[in-house]
Amino acid sequence: MKTKKARRTLGSKWTKTAALLRSKEIQPFIPETRLWSPAALLAMLKTYKMVYVKPVHGSFGRGVMRVKMQTRKGQTIFQYQHDTTKRKFYSFSKFHASISRSKLKRAYLIQKGIGLLKFKKRPFDVRVMVQRTSKKPWKATGIIGRLAHPRKIVTNYHSQGKPLPIELLLKPYLSKKQRTKYTRVLKNLSLTVAKQLHQKYPGFREIGVDIGIDAKLHPWILEVNTSPDPYIFNQLKDKSTYRRVLHYAIANGRVKKRNK
Repeated sequence: MKTKKARRTLGSKWTKTAALLRSKEIQPFIPETRLWSPAALLAMLKTYKMVYVKPVHGSFGRGVMRVKMQTRKGQTIFQYQHDTTKRKFYSFSKFHASISRSKLKRAYLIQKGIGLLKFKKRPFDVRVMVQRTSKKPWKATGIIGRLAHPRKIVTNYHSQGKPLPIELLLKPYLSKKQRTKYTRVLKNLSLTVAKQLHQKYPGFREIGVDIGIDAKLHPWILEVNTSPDPYIFNQLKDKSTYRRVLHYAIANGRVKKRNK
């Protein structure tokens, strides 16, 4: 009788969020997240004024929408942006009809919008790579910043986001000593995430934890990728992180070793 192979990846953002919410230690770092429904969207807009609508299954930032609700001179305005397209509506019913007709073709979830820190007027977030092998425990092997394209709402490299050293992006907000300490906080949080997911999914070997930082420097876990791209780290001038990340990826069989 064959032994069932432990799964290495998990696509559902909703399932991963539910697994993380079981940890009281992680809960304060997870933005409120609900499955899509018109009522849930309106309720969250009333509470947060800005939310992100994301496909339950999806990668590279594809299909992500930012939705805002504003009141001007007594008039409520609903606005969404998808990729570089922006649309504005003066009633929730028309707004909902528009996105339902053109965008919501699969399962979606709604996530509290985080006002991300900016660098040169562009928002950025952080990707922490956490890896292990059958012989080595979980380790935060890499950390990198991702700067959004000037006209887009996502930071993903595959959506024209720009990978940059996290030290550079945090420089306007923290001293050198503070940056070192804060980077350690992000790595430790990501390690906690890996260990929590490992309890339910022991086959996981690598995760990429995407962290948004708000104006109060509170970190928020925006997403966890169980098939993270190691090559983003090759965009850094210092190649030591890339070599370390690639070493683990090769050991786990995700990447083939290249012959010299």
